[in-house]
Parts: sequence; C-alpha cells; structure tokens
Amino acid sequence: MIAGVSVALVLIPQSLAYAELAGMPPYFGLYAAMLPPIAAAFFASSPYLQTGPVAMTSLLTFGALAVLAPPQSPEYIALAALLAVVVGVVRTFLGGIRAGWVAYMMSQPVLTGFTAAAAILIVASQLPTALGVQAEGERLLARAWWALGHVSSWELASVVLSLLTISLVLAGRRLHALFPGVLVAVGLGIGYSLIAGYGGPVVGQVPSGLPPFSLDLPWTALPSLAIPGVVIALVGFAEPAAISRIFAAQDRRPWSPDREFVSQGVANLAAGFSGAFPVGGSFSRSSVNRLAGGKTRWSGAVTGLVVLAFLPVAGVLAPLPRAILGAIVISAVVKLIAVGRLGRLIHYSLPQALIAWFTFAATLLLAPRIELAVLMGIGLAILVHLWRELAVHVATEYSDETLRLTPHGVLFFASAPGLDEAVIQQLAAHPSAERLVIDLAQLGRIDYTGALALKDVVEEAELASLHVEMTGIPPHARRILTKVFGADSPLLK
Repeated sequence: MIAGVSVALVLIPQSLAYAELAGMPPYFGLYAAMLPPIAAAFFASSPYLQTGPVAMTSLLTFGALAVLAPPQSPEYIALAALLAVVVGVVRTFLGGIRAGWVAYMMSQPVLTGFTAAAAILIVASQLPTALGVQAEGERLLARAWWALGHVSSWELASVVLSLLTISLVLAGRRLHALFPGVLVAVGLGIGYSLIAGYGGPVVGQVPSGLPPFSLDLPWTALPSLAIPGVVIALVGFAEPAAISRIFAAQDRRPWSPDREFVSQGVANLAAGFSGAFPVGGSFSRSSVNRLAGGKTRWSGAVTGLVVLAFLPVAGVLAPLPRAILGAIVISAVVKLIAVGRLGRLIHYSLPQALIAWFTFAATLLLAPRIELAVLMGIGLAILVHLWRELAVHVATEYSDETLRLTPHGVLFFASAPGLDEAVIQQLAAHPSAERLVIDLAQLGRIDYTGALALKDVVEEAELASLHVEMTGIPPHARRILTKVFGADSPLLK
C-alpha cells in the first residue's frame, strides 16, 4: 500500500507531462496512469515493474500520429487509443506464443543510438514549453533552436519555474531516491499560479469523471498504424525488460519475459479502450516502488487505484503551469543523452559504432517519424552481421611440406564459397605441399551446405595428390559431418 501510494504521487504529475509529450491533452495522462497498471498487475512477472506513461513511448506515439492528425485534436486522440490497442495486441500475442526471447534480439548499438537521439528530441520538444515561448518551425529541433535563439521572447516566470523544477528533481535524487521532487515542484507551481497569477499556459480544465470507455475507434486507420505499433511494441518493451532483468538478478529470483509481454500487452489494451495512449514500464517509478518497500506486483494495482481515486479532485491541477510539465520531462530524460557512450563504441567495434551513429543520425533527421529510424538501424545491423558472417578467414601455417589451414567464422551456405576459394589459393601458393591438415576448432557453426563445401575441398585436395586430415572437429559439427562424409570416413576418426 505504501509503495503503491508513493509511486502514484510521482506518477500523477508525470502522467500529465508525458501526455503532452505524446501530443495529447495533459489530463489524458491520468487515464493512461489509471487502468493500465491495474491490468498489468494481474499478469506481471516482476514484483516491482510500474506501468504507465513513459517518455520514449510517448515520443514514439507523437512521431507516429503527428503526420496523421493535428496533435490534441479529436482525430489524434482517437488514433492514439487505436495505436495503444495495436501495441497491446502485438505484445499480448508475442507473450502468448512464448516469444519473450524477442526482448533479447534488439541490437544494443541500435538501442544506444536511438535512445540518445530520442532523448535529444524529447528535450527539444519541451524547451519551448519550459521557456514559455510559442516557437516557430515544423520540426522539433528547429522549434527548439528558435526558442533558444529568441531570448527576448522567454517568459521569466516560466524559466524560473522550469529551472526550479529541474533543480528539485535532480538535486532531490542526490538527497534521497524517495525525495518527491516532482510532487514538490507541482505543489509550488500550483501555489505560485494561484497566488501570483501566473500568466503563461496552464494545464486548464481537467474532467473529473471516468475516461470514455469505447470500442468505437477509427479501425480504418489500422494499416497506417501497423508498423508504428509493432515498433513501439518491441522498442518500448526494452525498458520494462531491462528493469525486470536487473531487479530479478539483484533479488536472485526468476522472471518471465513472456509474462511481462502479456502484462504490458493487456496494459496497452486497457489504455486503448479507455481512450488513452500507449504505455510502458518506467525505470524511475519501478525504483521508487522497490525502495518504498513494494514486495509484490499488486503495488502496481494500488498505484492505479490511487490515480482512479484522484480523478474526482483532479481539477486541482488546472492552474499548474505547463512550463513545469516540460521541465519534468526534461529532468527525466536528460541523463539518457549519452553521446559519450556512442563515442566509446568506436574503441570496441567500428562496425557496431557505425550502426549506433547511423541510428542516432537517422532518428534526428527523420523526426518525428523516428520509428523509421529504428527500422533502418535494425536493417543496417542485420546487413553488418551478414557481411561479417559471409567472410571465413583462413589462417595458414606451412612447414615440412605440411599445409595447415584453420578457418575462423561460420561455415554456412553463404560463406562456403569463400572457404573453397581460400583453399585453392593456398594450394597454389604452396605447390610443394604433400599433406593438408584442416583444423576446424575455430568454426562456430557448420550447416549442410558448409559441410558439402568442406567435402568438395577435401576431394579436390586428394585429386591433387595431397594426404588430407581433419582435426579439432567441434562436437556440434560432428553429426552433420558424419552424415555428409559417412560414418566410416577416416577423416572423422
């Protein structure tokens, strides 16, 4: 109970901020914070994972819908609900067929590049709000640049409130992980607005009733939302999967990615049918839940029930300056702008660094259609992987008329021609060789086509009057080689 209430005190103001980031009216964040955590609690694997609006998923939602309808318009709101349903169906389906392993398949360089660029875009989207200006320009970065360049247009009260909010959130974390910096900032903002008469944009009227439950969604727009929905379902699952894994390791207890996929799926279905927008798992709120003493997944349900109980009095948020909402988002994601981590990738692997930097640049250039950048990054990662797998490197050692070849890599249908070519070149370079030793110990995998190619190499060498031996046969390759060469082949002894 204590943990659930503690998280709700953070979630209520955060939900307003993330709703704005998603292009929704702020109070729709309360709808996304109400039923989804309750629904997720029935299926969650982690006892700590807290579900609701999160920054990355909100930005992906804005990117997917901003090209289809004006933000905060009735059409946009309906599309957001349908997008949540699509995300929910994809995640529930993946969990239902036990495809939770997909959580481990996302390339880390792609996630690193995308996360850093997305964090920059999130900060850029909130800068005009935090500075109290009406920025010009269509693209997020252009609007942020315009806002920064027109200092005379800044609204002093908005700037002060934003700086105060960021200071309270960031400094509060240093004081104690449970310090309610967001809640204190919201309280001060409402008090200032009521007492001093804040003249900037405020949250405005907040309906006190329940959200509009309905199945009457714009189903004809499904084709336009299919790809964004799949991308959000997969990319947005990276955070809750990481949270669950980390806490499970610390507590030395198991977790199920399949159950987590289902929990996040039903949470998004609840969000969609209650008129909200796609949701995910929050690392910061999950940490608060754990530190506050949460022991079971039902603390998430308590959080949702507290938000539900708050709806009748949600009108108290009406005078809250929107500058504070922008500052809440900025303070939540600024630590994700890990450009230094991108730079360090070069020291580990140049191809992987290129994937990360390509995804980073594509995310910034294609905004708001950032889901396309994710797809392009995944495509490049696959191409790099295939390019590396195509090459079979053959180490050569020659002495006493014995040619020893040690292939490195994976011998499969695409790389098999490379082995054949390499062997022919080495035989031509050592015409005096009388004995050929092929050491297979460094091969990671051999498929049927690779085994046939290896047999062809052996037969060609024997036709050239060489005595052939094979050594270091990996246990995983012996079965396929036995079938191709024959169980009685002396090469397999």
